[in-house]
Amino acid sequence: MKMPAVAVLVFAVLSIHGFGSAQEPLQHKAQAPIMIKVDPPNWWAAMPKPMLLVRGEHLEGAQFHVSDKALLIQKTHISKNGHWAELWLNASPAKPETISVVARNAAGNATFPFTFAVRRKTRDGFAGFSSKDVMYLIMTDRFADGDLTNDAGVDRTKPRGWHGGDLRGITQHLDYLQKLGVTTVWITPVYQNHEDQSYHGYGATDMYAVDEHYGSLADLKTLAASLHQRGMKLVLDTVPNHVGPAHPWANDPPEPDWFHGTRQHHHVAQGDFAPLTDPHAPWSAQRDITEGWFADILPDLNQENPDVAQYLTQNAVWWIEEAGLDGLRIDTFPYVGRAFWHGYDAQLHALYPRLTMVGEVHTPDATINSAFAAGVTRNGVDTGLDTPFDYPSYFTLCDVLLHDAPMSKLADLWRLDALYPHPERLVSFLGNHDTPRFISEAGSTPAKTKLAFTIVLTMRGMPQIYTGDEIAMTGGDDPDNRHDFPGGFPDSTQPNAFNAATRTVAQNEMHDWVQGLLTLRRAHTALQTGEEQILKADTNVLVYVRGNQLQQGCAAKDSGERVVVTVNKADQPQTLTIPEAMTALEGCSVKEPLWGTNAAFKVKDDAVSITIPANASAIASFD
Repeated sequence: MKMPAVAVLVFAVLSIHGFGSAQEPLQHKAQAPIMIKVDPPNWWAAMPKPMLLVRGEHLEGAQFHVSDKALLIQKTHISKNGHWAELWLNASPAKPETISVVARNAAGNATFPFTFAVRRKTRDGFAGFSSKDVMYLIMTDRFADGDLTNDAGVDRTKPRGWHGGDLRGITQHLDYLQKLGVTTVWITPVYQNHEDQSYHGYGATDMYAVDEHYGSLADLKTLAASLHQRGMKLVLDTVPNHVGPAHPWANDPPEPDWFHGTRQHHHVAQGDFAPLTDPHAPWSAQRDITEGWFADILPDLNQENPDVAQYLTQNAVWWIEEAGLDGLRIDTFPYVGRAFWHGYDAQLHALYPRLTMVGEVHTPDATINSAFAAGVTRNGVDTGLDTPFDYPSYFTLCDVLLHDAPMSKLADLWRLDALYPHPERLVSFLGNHDTPRFISEAGSTPAKTKLAFTIVLTMRGMPQIYTGDEIAMTGGDDPDNRHDFPGGFPDSTQPNAFNAATRTVAQNEMHDWVQGLLTLRRAHTALQTGEEQILKADTNVLVYVRGNQLQQGCAAKDSGERVVVTVNKADQPQTLTIPEAMTALEGCSVKEPLWGTNAAFKVKDDAVSITIPANASAIASFD
């Protein structure tokens, strides 16, 4: 979620429902404790010891214990107003069981059941994702309405309202995604978001509940299981940076420093991350990045508080274990301090070694973006993040294809891959729910969008596709870039874009282009895991090769296939001659053309000759 203009991002600040205000209640006589809710709602046997956050009434002065005498409450912290109690257990039981959490004071007692379940099997999800995969971003509310019974409050005429898309709708259209070539589905947060304009999921009012508009926890599990049965993966969006303004904590935090500031007195988050990577920057230039309230409205969690850090880490574990997730997409990553990420990522990787986490670092600057990747310590402690998204490549693609920058600017950017310990992990894209649709940007055309897709789907790293880009959906800034997917809603007047027979000509043209490139990518491992070498980059043309052992030619042992990608953005055909000597193509010959009409690849006199039409791309296999 990028930093929006406050005037654009409107949140309805609702009154807090439930159990009273943050002020300590006046009490004329002692009252028995009441326990309303426990976070997490359950845990697992033989897992790290949990902290239980109890929400209730009259908890001040209460004594707590659990029914299993082998389990002890090592530490207790109760809010002054008696609404919250933090209970730190000494362990999780070795075997599954349901225990009772008991609160007792002079006026009486209360009990609450708490279950330690059996953990999922090691290979029941948790697979992670890599450059072999193709990720597809779905805003759940805007994709497909698979359950009309959860449409209370839905009004599809409101650009920022709930539209009715849900988890069942995604499950019902997995055939479409798999046939397109998608292997990994990223869905926006499913937290409960009890606000009229929080359809997007980024304003949690309960971090342990699936919002009723999306369905149920069972629906999430069904989606995950259905994906796994197909050999596909599920990535869930998570938001450890903030909660929504209608969260009960906003007016009644469990601890005085649960947030950075209060609703009445806080700083506003700023989205220039450069000070975080500047060794000469004072704290005054950094503070509002990690401690400011996003959009001046979203309460900023204080991860420096160890109790908050424990709560957030447990929350991630809970969603991963409940659904068998394969990865996490982490929202607003730079807005949280590096020390928290170091512990968070280390604990999740210890429990789920194959789990992959990708973080949102919304910046065009590779020196900033790379600073948040695992293994980088030049700006402080290692975050442990598997990879950030490749925002620098996105911005550069826009510059070279839409704003008349030379194609060599991409080569200049990719030179900075040396800043990343694992550039092959980067997740590249030509759009997401926080950017205008590429095809709707000034200067864009369907032809240029096809060129952008050619690069994104063949360059190093893992490609991510935003719902609808594959059918040339249009849209400007938020919320115009978040229209409903055509055919996903029963009252839609648009043709059903899930089926080729009912797609428009323009939709089918782009869909078939993307599907064709993904089919090609799946058939050639060089495009999935190969190294990348740039053979030519000038004003209008970019040529690069993917494969193994690219510092040697085809004569090298086990060199394997080389796939050469050529992109010409000029309005005229281009004929190129590239010497083979001391490149990945030395001693190679053309095996077969793979992509591109009226393009030609030839090898003669130790040079590769490429002829490519105007505004076109071409791909060929060499060995």
